[in-house]
Amino acid sequence: MSTMNPTVGESPAMTKEERKVIFASSLGTVFEWYDFYLYGSLSAVIAVQFFSGVNPTAAFIFALMAFAAGFAVRPFGALVFGRLGDMIGRKYTFLITILIMGLSTFIVGILPNYETIGIAAPIILIALRLLQGLALGGEYGGAATYVAEHAPHGKRGAYTSWIQTTATLGLFMSLLIILACRASMTAEDFASWGWRIPFLVSVVLLGISVWIRLMLSESPAFVKMKAEGKESKAPLTESFARWGNLKIVLLALFGLVAGQAVVWYTGQFYALFFLTQTLKVDAQPANLMIAAGLLIATPFFVIFGTLSDRIGRKPIIMAGLALACLTYFPIFKAITHYANPALEQAIATSPVVVTADPAECSFQFNPVGTSKFTTSCDVAKASLVKRGIPYTNVAAPAGTPAVVSVGSTQIDYAIASIAPAAPAADAAAPAPATPAAPAAASGSHSPVPAPAAAAATSPAAVYDKALGAAVVAAGYPAKADPAQTNTVMVILMLTILVIYVTMVYGPIAAMLVEMFPTRIRYTSMSLPYHIGNGWFGGFLPTTSFAMVAATGDIYYGLWYPIVIAAATFVIGMLFVRETKDVDIDRIA
Repeated sequence: MSTMNPTVGESPAMTKEERKVIFASSLGTVFEWYDFYLYGSLSAVIAVQFFSGVNPTAAFIFALMAFAAGFAVRPFGALVFGRLGDMIGRKYTFLITILIMGLSTFIVGILPNYETIGIAAPIILIALRLLQGLALGGEYGGAATYVAEHAPHGKRGAYTSWIQTTATLGLFMSLLIILACRASMTAEDFASWGWRIPFLVSVVLLGISVWIRLMLSESPAFVKMKAEGKESKAPLTESFARWGNLKIVLLALFGLVAGQAVVWYTGQFYALFFLTQTLKVDAQPANLMIAAGLLIATPFFVIFGTLSDRIGRKPIIMAGLALACLTYFPIFKAITHYANPALEQAIATSPVVVTADPAECSFQFNPVGTSKFTTSCDVAKASLVKRGIPYTNVAAPAGTPAVVSVGSTQIDYAIASIAPAAPAADAAAPAPATPAAPAAASGSHSPVPAPAAAAATSPAAVYDKALGAAVVAAGYPAKADPAQTNTVMVILMLTILVIYVTMVYGPIAAMLVEMFPTRIRYTSMSLPYHIGNGWFGGFLPTTSFAMVAATGDIYYGLWYPIVIAAATFVIGMLFVRETKDVDIDRIA
């Protein structure tokens, strides 16, 4: 702990050394999270630049999978750097992690895209993501442990809550720099080369972070343990091969971190994807609204961290999980209502139903681009997903071609398949549908073929045109209308989501530190944290987006975080004990 050792109940003022520890650890971690989150914030651009060999829906899911790859290796980074941190010290370990993170991010900024070097581009990109994930796997545990071991008793929640702000602040910084770049150039220039600038800027942040961390001294708890010769010779064995400690690791994972992770990623990442990919809000206003929500809610990390020193960590974390489970559906429906009311109105008045043989309906994810989705069901669903149109499924008898109902209008694939082809000049990919297209806008209950005059060269293209005309005629917007977006209310909904994040995340660093002894603390707390956040949380955007694409229900992806948060709430309430009064100076 720190050189101060007040009795319980005292509230000592923060010393200059303690302020430096918190500032240096937090600022360095902000920069690391900035590096890591650039990729998430630019997933749509990354999909075009590095995964352009597949269709847009598969490219975006594959880009999210590459993003998730960095999370997948975080537990391995926790094992590698956690072991080093418990054996050689906290300070030197997270100097290494920030160097790996910063250099990997800089290289992304100069990496040639798919059009330039082909399949090597996504391969190298994923390799860099893996390096970033390994580095981040060692970063958080070191920073949280380092700050907690400097904090006086009764202040660990308040002190470590500053570390908890770093992920949000890193995301906030990445959004601001991206917005500045977008505002300073045309959309075409940003999509072509401007997106690289935020990655290149990371080399400056890297230099600042390394300089700051070189100023730090080693954790006093580690120095004391080292002087007494009580450091662990095999922290991995002690942490995970002995049931007494392994049981605590499992409780930390399933009773705390898994739920915290899904609430965290739903409130900050999935909310952004929902705005831009599902509700078709332009990237710039969506990022601004997310940034505003983060700015308003971020102080609550410190508020809830400080409150946890008084009433306990567990009640605050469990309350955040419960609120998320109970309110996610109404909050996201409210976001739809305020961000894209035209879409909400179209869903209510002209619901889309796909009636098809289930055997013809594939899960359309093909990252290597080798499979072809040509059945009538696949063509219909791909057309709807491409336009962001939600739909429901109805099973049809085997062998029945797909029929899509848009309100009272039906578009029958069997009729589209015999439509005459257009002249060669119209043989390009299907053009966006216009409201003037006949038949689909007729409102009749009979099947409506695609018009011959607008036909393309294939039944799939004809069907795509007919569906496009039908959804436009039914009032489904191609994108959200800024004039109809209630920005204040969207920001309010996003702020509530981030406040849930602050409830589950603000106190958790202190709680994890307090669950494990000094000799194996870095290793023991890092693994459950990064399995929870790297796997349960990191795969949330990919999994939820794929669930939506598979079902057609724009809210279906919310079941992923709700089920995990609910399970964590039950396990945490039954089996996890309060830790705020634990003496973290204990060695064994």
